[in-house]
Amino acid sequence: MEYVPDYYRKDLLIMGVGNPLFGDDGFGPAVAEELERRGRVPSYAAVLDVGTGVREILFDLILSPKRPKEVIIVDALDCGREIGEIFKVKIDEVPAIKRHDFSLHLAPSLNLLKELRDDAEVTVTILACQPESIPDLVTGGLSSVVEQSVQGAADYIEAQYFNKII
Repeated sequence: MEYVPDYYRKDLLIMGVGNPLFGDDGFGPAVAEELERRGRVPSYAAVLDVGTGVREILFDLILSPKRPKEVIIVDALDCGREIGEIFKVKIDEVPAIKRHDFSLHLAPSLNLLKELRDDAEVTVTILACQPESIPDLVTGGLSSVVEQSVQGAADYIEAQYFNKII
């Protein structure tokens, strides 16, 4: 018998991606933590703080006999917007610098996201926040503007995804 994690069986999987040791890069995990703290995650959904391990989970999802209908990636992404702005970005619209810098957690995962979308027919959404700073050296904690955006992103996810029938 093959083991399939419970969150693969959910209709909706929300993954907070990032490293809280590098400033605003911790946005995704902070949103996942906020959603869990609120305690309103519906039974058809799962929320995970995947840190920088999103690639392994995406790879496993592609190979799994069971997978969610929809995956939401929550991450800090520099797209030259106003600091703290929350926005959706399509996989094919991720800035070139992020796609090709393989030291970043999302970059090597873009091909896996495309495969999940195109071959496994999973709806993939990237919900991003414009960071103020993602330092090169370990610097824990979000900037004050991005910290405030955590609430807004959690509110958005609840309003858009926790009240719909999948």
